[in-house]
Amino acid sequence: MIKVAMTHVYVDDVPKAHAFYTDVLGFETRTHLDLGGGTLFVTVGARGGGQQDLQLLLEPGEGPIAEPYRRALYEAGIPCIVFSVDDIQAEYERLRGLGVRFTHEPQEQGPVIAAVLDDTVGNLVQLAQPTG
Repeated sequence: MIKVAMTHVYVDDVPKAHAFYTDVLGFETRTHLDLGGGTLFVTVGARGGGQQDLQLLLEPGEGPIAEPYRRALYEAGIPCIVFSVDDIQAEYERLRGLGVRFTHEPQEQGPVIAAVLDDTVGNLVQLAQPTG
């Protein structure tokens, strides 16, 4: 069986992204390696026992491929990744209380209730709660 082991988001600043994804969104650090020359390899994942085999790489977003890609997604209002939540209204209120800027509040979109936030490092991120 093939399963997703790691995916990534391109970010403006890996240390800032690490702080946001752990301290604000609530992920835990899985890997934090200094590769030298100012390059960090940082992965995060869901806290606790869930999804231990799935990691999110906070990947430096400079370069001729990543930068135009990220900018185009952001300018079009398209999230680079979707995270599931059990209670989107509670997460929305918690994150707004922490100063997170949302580009769209929770609203029903077909089989989910979705909201979109700015991750402070160049991306829009969608939160989704299944309606069924």
